[in-house]
Amino acid sequence: MATLLILTLWAAQTVKEPTGIRAFLDSHCVDCHEGPEPDGGLDMKKLRGDLGNAESTARWIRIFDRVERGEMPPRHEERPPLAASRAFIRSTGDWLRAAERQRFQTLGRVRARRLTNLQLERTLHDVLGVDIPLAVHFSAAPRSHRYSTVADGQPMSRYQLEQHLTVVDLALDEAFRRALGPEDVFSKHLTAEALSRTDAKKRTREPEMLDGRGVVWSSGLEFYGRIPATTASEDGWYRVTVRASALKSPENHGVWCTIRRGHCVSGSPQFGWVGAFEARTEPREWTFETWLPRGEMIEIRPGDVTLRRGTFKGGQVGTGEGGPQDVPGIAIEWIKMERFHRGPGAAEIRRQLIGEDIRGLMTRFAERAFRRPVTNREVDPYVQLVEEALDRGEPRLTALRGGYRAILCSPRFLYFYEQPGVLDDHAVASRLSYFLWNRMPDAELLRLAAAGEMKKPQVLRAQVKRMLADARGKEFVRDFSSEWLDLNLIDFTEPDRRLYKTFDVVVQNAMLDETHAYLQAMLDGNLSVTHVIASNFTFLNSRLSRFYDLQGAANASNNDELRRVKLDPGSRRGGLLAQGAILKVTANGTTTSPVIRGVWVSERLLGEEVPPPPQNVAAIEPDIRGAKSIRDMLDKHRSVSSCASCHVKIDPPGFALENFDPAGRWRDQYGEIAVDASYTLPDGTAFKDVDGFRSRVLAQPEKLARNVAQQLLVYGTGAPIGFSDRQVVASIAKGARGSKYGFASLVEGVVTSERFLQK
Repeated sequence: MATLLILTLWAAQTVKEPTGIRAFLDSHCVDCHEGPEPDGGLDMKKLRGDLGNAESTARWIRIFDRVERGEMPPRHEERPPLAASRAFIRSTGDWLRAAERQRFQTLGRVRARRLTNLQLERTLHDVLGVDIPLAVHFSAAPRSHRYSTVADGQPMSRYQLEQHLTVVDLALDEAFRRALGPEDVFSKHLTAEALSRTDAKKRTREPEMLDGRGVVWSSGLEFYGRIPATTASEDGWYRVTVRASALKSPENHGVWCTIRRGHCVSGSPQFGWVGAFEARTEPREWTFETWLPRGEMIEIRPGDVTLRRGTFKGGQVGTGEGGPQDVPGIAIEWIKMERFHRGPGAAEIRRQLIGEDIRGLMTRFAERAFRRPVTNREVDPYVQLVEEALDRGEPRLTALRGGYRAILCSPRFLYFYEQPGVLDDHAVASRLSYFLWNRMPDAELLRLAAAGEMKKPQVLRAQVKRMLADARGKEFVRDFSSEWLDLNLIDFTEPDRRLYKTFDVVVQNAMLDETHAYLQAMLDGNLSVTHVIASNFTFLNSRLSRFYDLQGAANASNNDELRRVKLDPGSRRGGLLAQGAILKVTANGTTTSPVIRGVWVSERLLGEEVPPPPQNVAAIEPDIRGAKSIRDMLDKHRSVSSCASCHVKIDPPGFALENFDPAGRWRDQYGEIAVDASYTLPDGTAFKDVDGFRSRVLAQPEKLARNVAQQLLVYGTGAPIGFSDRQVVASIAKGARGSKYGFASLVEGVVTSERFLQK
């Protein structure tokens, strides 16, 4: 009720429509935009003259944008005098900005924002010292304006509250188990005999003993290579070291193998990814870390689908049966497994949770959980809760646990504590920490906040550098790109194996690693954001080199480690735009669509938002009878005037990428039809292929910088870009001009901007 009242009062106080702008619209727009079927579904006569609701504001912003860009009135219509257009743009822009600023002063730019699933997991880890996976117990987080961090896309229902309670209880159970029990110690060394089948005559899917080693041949059998001796007796983090070599390697490369985890039975067929390695003739050791749930085991097998595969009778493998078929394999000498914990040991967890001074325990715990100092008045309810439990005769540990549970269910834990206006120092510390680490502030940030130093530009810049150089800062690129570039959807589709026979899970994970390493290099070296479009390097291992058919690069990266590789002149692989992970998430596994890729590139890389189709466009495809290709189909579609205004922007980048198939490989033809990647940009400039498109985009580096700044600002503050934010974004981009629009400079520019430091 209170929120509704505030919104009503704000609407009543909205800045009034300036005089003169209606006259401009009546003179130059109403002829097409009125009546029962107005162009674009916009009836100027029904357009409200206030900005008291989101729909009205969005319409006025769209009108402003179309006039400012010269798109309206249409080029074939009589153009208004330049002075009249400029006056309209100035008056309307000032009006929109003034109304938005007034709303920010009353309500804040960012609504009530809570921790995302990932942030909640990491914060519970930090507060309690535990390391168990927790985010998996939540339903998938919705994304608004592309990001799960945006406040208006974060609902809170009874069902979600129940999930929160479940996760808090799991975390507390683990914390008290660790605090009260002995250290978790587990280590075992599996010889080849221990990890292979016990009966050499038995046909199974475990490794077979040959010449003193556990052998797994290249095969399409499910669960072949499972190792029951690695089955976890307890949930935990395990460090797995494998010593192995290749058998019957192909002439030009080794045997790429996958290591996965699962129950390895038909009743539970899902696998978790652990890693991959390239075995060669000489034995080597590889170490991987993985969460291994109780009852799951490790599976190791040749995973390169380009390898010749053996066939086995009855779906099982007999001793030596793979060898006569002359198929590649892997020979395992031994496996070592060790259990470990990420974070503090049991003694530290015990010190934080257990003690005699109830008020001291509750105060310190609340300060960690709330990410700021607390008063006695704020802590009193939790102290009282514990004391009442003790008075009822509950065990001390049970009573303490109840107090901690109440704190972890408080809105001050779950939500960001931010007030309209300039943020206080502790709120800035939290915003910065969750932006770069997706976790609570560390001791250094809290110290600076307590000293009132957090809002100083020089302090913020120094902290950005420190935090990104920290081990926790290496997650920034992964977390941000997961949503910015849709990399979290990499598993959503799988290229059709009949059409894209060389694609496999090893390639897919190498593609992800390539993009992550590339973005990290951009950040570490403060490289220009033009690298999202083009560059002369990328990161490859030997498997990805072969998949991309980059022979020169394959020689430079002739191993299973991802390495920075200089691309040959003329290579089309430079830049995010042509990386396999990007090309895969923008296709459906079978075909590519210039529309889907065009919208994605426009919104993710170029900063051009594509509006939804007008309301008066029917939800069916236009007449495409007689169409022979995707280009023909879109030509028909663009014949509908209300479709053309968007397709003139989204089709150029979409067609520029048509030489890349759904699996990310280069192609010159669709079957018998040659690929035509040429097109014309909205300004009339033509290009022949992806290289021509790149050169046109690279001519406007500040546009690319504005987009990256905008994406960072939305992700880091939890609010979409409003009309008045555009000037802030432009200022951030301009400020990075001296570094040629370096990625790290843009991050620092966002953090030191006025918008980042305000609710």
